[in-house]
Amino acid sequence: MIRIGLTGSIGMGKSTTAQMFRELGIAVLDSDQIVHDLYRGAAVAPIELAFPGVVVDGVVDRGKLAQRVLADAEALKRLEAIVHPLVWAARDAFLREQEQQGAKIVVYDVPLLFETGAETSVDVIVVVSAPEDVQKARVLARPGMTEEKFAAILAKQVPDSEKRARADFVVDTGAGIDAARADVAAILRALDEKA
Repeated sequence: MIRIGLTGSIGMGKSTTAQMFRELGIAVLDSDQIVHDLYRGAAVAPIELAFPGVVVDGVVDRGKLAQRVLADAEALKRLEAIVHPLVWAARDAFLREQEQQGAKIVVYDVPLLFETGAETSVDVIVVVSAPEDVQKARVLARPGMTEEKFAAILAKQVPDSEKRARADFVVDTGAGIDAARADVAAILRALDEKA
């Protein structure tokens, strides 16, 4: 089974690209969704213990948690030490299930693939990218986003140019949705021959 690591910086169109893989029958594990679920379940108690006051009505308040960890490298490391093993366990369960179902290709959607060292757990890396001006326009159109928040997020991510250089394949979402779909289909054709 070929494991694709799908990644891309904020605003590049990774979620849309992941959906394109799904539409072509490929199972996609969404690590953001796993974290979202953990913030309502298994991660609540350990996060509240490490960061008192960030749990509201039994759910981790992402905004409050972000305020506590974004500017504090040590706090971020503590959070990652709680969350990453839980995410990896969910990933491993997903891979076992897909293997049992006979899947030839799966996608592991990981925004911070390089930043977390997860690139070592995949066979192929697909980077979703777009021109800088397109990325910026997309991100700043999000509710509550500011230039400062955007800059802080980018500062914590591997630069797009480096991601592209380390990729096996690049999906350029700046060229439009049809071009991105064609990129995804071409990737799957190439990998299907290997599988």
